[in-house]
Amino acid sequence: MARAARATAPTAAPARRLPVSTRRRLPVLAATTLLVASLGAVPATASAARSASAPSTSALSATTNANATVTPPKTPVATGYGGAVSSVDPDASAAGIEVLRRGGNAVDAAVATAAALGVTEPYSAGVGGGGYFVYYSAKHRKVFTIDGRETAPLSADRNLFLGADGKPIPFDQAVTSGLSVGTPGAPATWDRALDAWGTRSLAHVLRPAERLARHGFTVDATFRQQTAGNQARFADFPASAELFLPGGELPKVGSTFKNPDLARTYALLAKKGAAALYKGELGRDIVTTVQHPPVRPGADRVVRPGDLTAKDLRAYDTKRQAPTRTSYRGLDVYGMAPSSSGGTTVAEALNLLERTDLAKLSEQQYLHRYIEASRVAFADRGRWVGDPAFEDVPTRGLLSQRFADARACLIKDDAVLASPVAPGDPRDSKPCGSGETAAPTTYEGENTTHLTVADKWGNVVAYTLSIEQTGGSGITVPGRGFLLNNELTDFSFAPANPAVHDPNLPGPGKRPRSSMSPTIVLDNGRPVLALGSPGGSTIITTVLQTLIGHLDRGLPLVDAIAAPRASQRNAAATELEPALWNSPLRARLEALGHTFKQNPEIGAATGVQRLPDGRWLAAAETVRRGGGSAMVVHPTGEAR
Repeated sequence: MARAARATAPTAAPARRLPVSTRRRLPVLAATTLLVASLGAVPATASAARSASAPSTSALSATTNANATVTPPKTPVATGYGGAVSSVDPDASAAGIEVLRRGGNAVDAAVATAAALGVTEPYSAGVGGGGYFVYYSAKHRKVFTIDGRETAPLSADRNLFLGADGKPIPFDQAVTSGLSVGTPGAPATWDRALDAWGTRSLAHVLRPAERLARHGFTVDATFRQQTAGNQARFADFPASAELFLPGGELPKVGSTFKNPDLARTYALLAKKGAAALYKGELGRDIVTTVQHPPVRPGADRVVRPGDLTAKDLRAYDTKRQAPTRTSYRGLDVYGMAPSSSGGTTVAEALNLLERTDLAKLSEQQYLHRYIEASRVAFADRGRWVGDPAFEDVPTRGLLSQRFADARACLIKDDAVLASPVAPGDPRDSKPCGSGETAAPTTYEGENTTHLTVADKWGNVVAYTLSIEQTGGSGITVPGRGFLLNNELTDFSFAPANPAVHDPNLPGPGKRPRSSMSPTIVLDNGRPVLALGSPGGSTIITTVLQTLIGHLDRGLPLVDAIAAPRASQRNAAATELEPALWNSPLRARLEALGHTFKQNPEIGAATGVQRLPDGRWLAAAETVRRGGGSAMVVHPTGEAR
């Protein structure tokens, strides 16, 4: 809803001192940084990244000049005062910085950044998707969350993705269909966050994104590559082809990409609020598109219609709920509760590692412990986590140190667990025991985007948003300029093991389980850092590995983000990025019993950190997805 701007300026938090448990590990920093760099996966170390010029006022001119199409420069790290924004895209980060510069708070800037990502990262997020919003209030020294996950139609049941023969339909046919489209949650999330904690109206914070959509942004290699990966799908939907394949061609790197239909959609949302989607004309267009997918005449693609209705849109609501919380090394780690599995699974893995001093381990021992903790946590995630409106999710048990200690005895220094590992029972913690049957982890698409924002008052937002696959369903709403999600394919089509209860089967109005893991870390009620990542189920391991890389191994945040990744999700093989795949560490871990397969790129994290002197540090990827964009309002050394 539109509201008059209101000013709330919490008292700035004092400079933070690291807890003793963290300070004592800082001497390992130099050695660990050298080791990671030697693996060839850190093109920009913290010191090198900090020497890169942070975006100045002139660098932000692309968002303040109404006719500009020049993309601001990318830099993976920036430090300074007044607030910070980190995302995968420089135009989006600049949109958030613009709002902060004009007096908005972290919530205002987060919504502005998210809307801009809907322009420049349309294959990852946008009006047609949803996500999870985690907010730290400096005034209240508390963490709040909004579950803005998409929901299944009220007509859906556990057979949603089963064919007439009772077997799951082909996955690609499920993705590219109306069946996969859930009720979008993004506009409702933006509206609710601004109403609860913002200081600006939705109309105000949508202005940078509307301008960006109207005047365009510069196409980079990542955008072209993602378009190429969807070319065949987009060509079968006239509205998608017209927007993303003008003249039947891929957009050229360096060209300007404009989306006037999306600009008009943002103008409509600015005028009428989220009600334009949930009760108005925008929603009617979405329903028509889902029920009658506009396929190109002559296309031989099987595109199933969906059953989303206006009633489903009217019934949609976001959920304000308590965050997950666990204590790790004297810090409080907050995340997103179910329907996301991110908060509980990251927390359980941290609890599994709590009794081990990771700072003192060799790189081989550290990776072994991290991999095994991930394996066990994913076993429990698969059995217990689903939409709590439909499933009895033992969230408190999954977060408890007692349960983790009972599971930790499975992890041995000289042996490797065989996946799938059977889950434990958080309601009846028996050391090393389980009466449950093992089930493998089901597939989850790997595209999403994440942003992190902080303001001068000390408020922080970690927001992960998605339309699921790269390109979502592939279906653009005609005349509206955005893709529809395929989030319902995050449901299990059928139980992975018929002998094991699957909490993630479809249901009427049910939210599919997600791995999105927006995370905020506090020390005595004050922010230490916030981070998150895209990557489907690899989000959980990306956030976990970044956290322990920074907190335990002593890596600066930007180096912890850049470090080579491994991802184990209760599967037979652990995925390794090339730097680890080509490292001598792989052979040593294989000798212990690990099995690996290569994954060229795992996740794309962004984060913000409060430095002891009161400055903010924003950090993003150095290489993955073409590198991210970290910005601050007043870079260190700039006159204020």
